[in-house]
Amino acid sequence: MPQFTTEDVVYLRHGDREIAARVFKPEGAGPFPAFVDLHGGAWNNGDLADRTGLGEYLAGHGVVMVTLNFRHAADGYPTTLADINYGVRWTKAHAKELKVDPSRVALGGASSGGHLAMLAAMRPNDPRYAAIPGPAGVDAKVAAVVMQWPVINPLSRYRHAIRASAQPNPPQFSVGMKEKHDIYWHTEAEMAEGNPMLILERGETVVIPPAIWIQGRPDVVHDYHDEDSSFPGNEPERFVSNYRKAGGDIEITYFDNAQRGTEATHKPVLDFVKKHLG
Repeated sequence: MPQFTTEDVVYLRHGDREIAARVFKPEGAGPFPAFVDLHGGAWNNGDLADRTGLGEYLAGHGVVMVTLNFRHAADGYPTTLADINYGVRWTKAHAKELKVDPSRVALGGASSGGHLAMLAAMRPNDPRYAAIPGPAGVDAKVAAVVMQWPVINPLSRYRHAIRASAQPNPPQFSVGMKEKHDIYWHTEAEMAEGNPMLILERGETVVIPPAIWIQGRPDVVHDYHDEDSSFPGNEPERFVSNYRKAGGDIEITYFDNAQRGTEATHKPVLDFVKKHLG
């Protein structure tokens, strides 16, 4: 059996409020590549326990995974990004005890966590995101980004959910989704500002590390066509096209959505991390 340890640590405090990370660490001296992971939950829900399967899988194959909790829900955008930016810097600054190589750190997540990973990676030096003081000389740049079925375009998903909820028999995902977006994002303007898809389409200057999009099918929640866009394909194809046009290296891979949370979705993460981080 693969040998690893699991430990919960407080990586950040906001007053009396403690923000925890769960570290999945392989046995051995290292240093190992590190994967900083972000849970999903429509920017409102989710926690460390959601990511146990992936953490154990990666640690069993020689990758340290640091999965983060962060401010979300009514804390609102951009507080989450500030916590994530700090979490990346914290991981690098604690490289020795975590047994990681600080030059080999990837960032990733699932669903809204995938969106947050790409957004944080694109803007490592954004003053709003880098607002929490940390160790001198440590930045939040990452070597690669892993997105598992991300909500890459919060604005299009907001409108997609509203349209879906108006159907005679609305799909389950759409029930209450508008309210979740409203709680976290407040306005459509914020959904457009903190939006990796539209950031690229606006031509903003951002960092574009090597990336992968791991997408299940069928998946009406994440793999849909934006009716407000002239792009002919679904959102995954649209983002991949934009990323490549901007000069980015990005892969996309599909799996049977019934296999989510199994080796079918864990192994592509491991393969990509090993490819780019060694």
